[in-house]
Amino acid sequence: MSVDTIVSSTLSEVPKAVAAGVVDMETGMLLGTKTTDSHPQAVLDMLAAATKELFEGDMIMNIEDTFKKARGDTSSEHYFQEVIVNSKNLIHVFSRLASAPHIVVTVVCRINANLGLVVTKFRQIITTDTV
Repeated sequence: MSVDTIVSSTLSEVPKAVAAGVVDMETGMLLGTKTTDSHPQAVLDMLAAATKELFEGDMIMNIEDTFKKARGDTSSEHYFQEVIVNSKNLIHVFSRLASAPHIVVTVVCRINANLGLVVTKFRQIITTDTV
């Protein structure tokens, strides 16, 4: 499935979604985004960098390495697969694609959305779609 289709499906199918995006962690590029409101380009430009920092920042990598050493894990896989952030007015869910872990899909929903439904529907989309 294409990046545009993933973004459109996420925005239309996740309850109370107001934005969706796809970030390539290898290149640091924002591959696609769509919002229901207009947002300053500066915010969209920062999305990919912020997502990379959230999943692969220095401290996150140190935490993952510490867990791996403690457990004797020698794999190169990342431990952190999904991050949920609740801000004052919004729910932000970031998740790696199971089929392409270097791709992170994100959805932003209104804070009054049912978090369980948001996560369930979002996971359905990202586990069945590939980029």
